[in-house]
Amino acid sequence: MEPTTTIRSYIEDYIRKQGYTLQYFADISGVNAGTLSAIIKGTRPIAMAQLDLITQGMKLEEGYFYEIYGAECFVESAPHWRRLEPFLQRCAELDKLECIHKVIQEVTDDRSYISELFEMAEGMLERGQTKAARMLYECVAECEKYQHSERLALCQYRIFTLSLGQNQHDNLRAAVHFEPYINRLDEERQLDAIKDLANTYLALRYWDKVFDLAEDLEQKTKILQSYTKKKTDKSDRITAYPLFVYRAYSNLLKSSACERQGRYEEALQYTELYASLTKVAEPDEEDQIYIDKFKGWTEANTYLYKLMMGDQGILPAYVNYIEQNKMELLPAMINILEAANKFDHNIDDIIYKFSDQITSEVTRLKGYTEQVELDMYITFLLERTIYHLNRCEYPEGLKQLMHCLREAVKIKNQTDIIHCVALYEKYRNIANAEIEHQYKLIMMEVQRYYDKKENPAFNLA
Repeated sequence: MEPTTTIRSYIEDYIRKQGYTLQYFADISGVNAGTLSAIIKGTRPIAMAQLDLITQGMKLEEGYFYEIYGAECFVESAPHWRRLEPFLQRCAELDKLECIHKVIQEVTDDRSYISELFEMAEGMLERGQTKAARMLYECVAECEKYQHSERLALCQYRIFTLSLGQNQHDNLRAAVHFEPYINRLDEERQLDAIKDLANTYLALRYWDKVFDLAEDLEQKTKILQSYTKKKTDKSDRITAYPLFVYRAYSNLLKSSACERQGRYEEALQYTELYASLTKVAEPDEEDQIYIDKFKGWTEANTYLYKLMMGDQGILPAYVNYIEQNKMELLPAMINILEAANKFDHNIDDIIYKFSDQITSEVTRLKGYTEQVELDMYITFLLERTIYHLNRCEYPEGLKQLMHCLREAVKIKNQTDIIHCVALYEKYRNIANAEIEHQYKLIMMEVQRYYDKKENPAFNLA
């Protein structure tokens, strides 16, 4: 990051080559002529606002001088927070992440900036500048890695949530790295951290882990409820939701974990429990929003668990519920398909009824994290594949299988990839040339990834 030419020399050369007077360039750039003269002579440092005006006056792209500016002001000379703060903020606004990275690596030897960098990261996060915020959180966490501070734990929490994406391997790695820091967080913030961690493991299908985290969430919520009065001013509350929501949600997580392990009677018991926990006396407007959410989940999951226990008579009521609650279409269809595959029921009419709506609903789910949504969609495709193959509808089944495999590869979900490959091998002898071609292309992408011949991200159009 050592500049071969200084910003001052750039400005001076530009003015000379353009044939401008100092006053004329001052007029077109909006920087006072005296200030401009002092900057060129090196007797006055360049402020960020002045640098942006000069860059604009020279008709250069925004941030053109930021790398040189970072080297001159924060590497070759002692940095001052009054100048460093606006520089980092402007780099975040212009997505100049490399400039941020190089500068914070140099300035963190002075630990007096750690607190300011953390607060700045919090502000960037609020403004949606997530990439820049993550870099600052990682810098602070590295500087405090031998501490046992709440700030370190909060940095790790922020890094965890900002790390979550479509790659399930990366999500697992982020979850494992973050988990040891939970108990260092503020007691209230721990509730959101456990919830987020449990949701991540839910998408990863670590059912035992989900159940254990749900137990922890319930116990910590009960302790807080025992000595925390309901706050009338939400600005004083650290938790994202009212306390009763966490205890109810912990039981929703338990019911989901039990369901995925085939323990439907237990799942129904936890469903009844979270339904009772949402009966709040004198609920306010915010409370009512979550009461209504849990009411909907109670109804939907009651249908599901009874259906999975063999009660086929509940299906018409379940279908009617779907028609009234379009946002629950995808999870409901997964449940109906699973029951049909388990009990060998014919649900062609239901698939036909909702088939055109499934794809559009995937991007409009409410109440689920992105990771859970993606996992849910792949589960739907897999269950639909199995349904058609079980009914000897091979062309449609293999078509859905290729769709499922493609989506599983995108998020690197090894469990579903292996399941899809096993199904394909079982039915390979009846696959047509088009299906064989699709399968070969997908497997070539997988092989390229493991050979590391390309960027480690699948490229499936």
